[in-house]
Amino acid sequence: MTVKTVPPLALTMGDPSGIGLDITLDLWAARAKHGLPPFLFIGDPDALKSRAQLRGLEVSVAAATPETAAALFDDAIPVQPIALAEPVVAGEPSSQNAQAVIGAIESAVELTLAGRTSAVVTNPIAKSVLYGAGFAFPGHTEFLADLAARATGKPALPVMLLAGPKLRSVPVTIHIPLKDVPDALTEDLIYETALITATDLKQRFGIAAPRLAVAGLNPHAGESGALGLEDKAIVAPAIARLKAAGVDAFGPLPADTMFHDAARATYDVAICMYHDQALIPAKALGFDDSVNVTLGLPFIRTSPDHGTAFSLAGTGRAKPDSLLAALRLARGLAIHERSAG
Repeated sequence: MTVKTVPPLALTMGDPSGIGLDITLDLWAARAKHGLPPFLFIGDPDALKSRAQLRGLEVSVAAATPETAAALFDDAIPVQPIALAEPVVAGEPSSQNAQAVIGAIESAVELTLAGRTSAVVTNPIAKSVLYGAGFAFPGHTEFLADLAARATGKPALPVMLLAGPKLRSVPVTIHIPLKDVPDALTEDLIYETALITATDLKQRFGIAAPRLAVAGLNPHAGESGALGLEDKAIVAPAIARLKAAGVDAFGPLPADTMFHDAARATYDVAICMYHDQALIPAKALGFDDSVNVTLGLPFIRTSPDHGTAFSLAGTGRAKPDSLLAALRLARGLAIHERSAG
């Protein structure tokens, strides 16, 4: 399959009251400047038109399928329509529209698993809004894993990778309270998360022999047990298993010395023990252009590394950089996956 015939990306609308519509419109309006990869927008076309009118943007929208999206892309945003239950007000989310938001994600996954789109790119959602409509998942990542498991009949362990220009980082535990991390952290979980990471970096990112730097849980990686036993009892054995499996993994390392320039040059990805240990350095080093990638799924998924930013919706002040990076990375991963396969 040549680059020209790689199917378009499936871009979900996210929460339509947030900035997802804004950054989608901004990128398409400057598509030639950015060399924007073609996508099929899955969402409400009237919401797009309304936001464009609010912003004073001249944007065309056209109903499309995955097969017609690329041909339409230069002249209009190709849309697979999913109607919202009520009109959108920028900055004012409504749980009445939650089912459409969820449906857009489901459609994107279905199309990508069928090979009609090449990857899933998700605009930001507001989980609190979805919870009011019965959404039962901590976040996008866990929902996508459930959709994959239902479609394939095989359980999926989703792995969150933050990919930026200066750092790739993975949290082993994700959306749980910090007080619950020590009990949730197991040797098996560290091993499986790191193994999935190494596998996807090879197969999708084209890194022949990924180097994994593994952070310790405790300050100073436990200080030989003086500051906690988890690093000796859980993290170190997981690293030993990874090495035995042929993975270039090392640690546990003190997290406070892992992220300076010289340290980052020694590895391809940092495996971190909890959410903020991974995301704080990732966002500090690439807040506007880092990408959230879900590994361990039977399809490619990327997302901008920011939230819905309701206060910026409709103002024109939201930066589209992270969505642009997410679209470009998804396209690149899709091309690599198909050329390698």
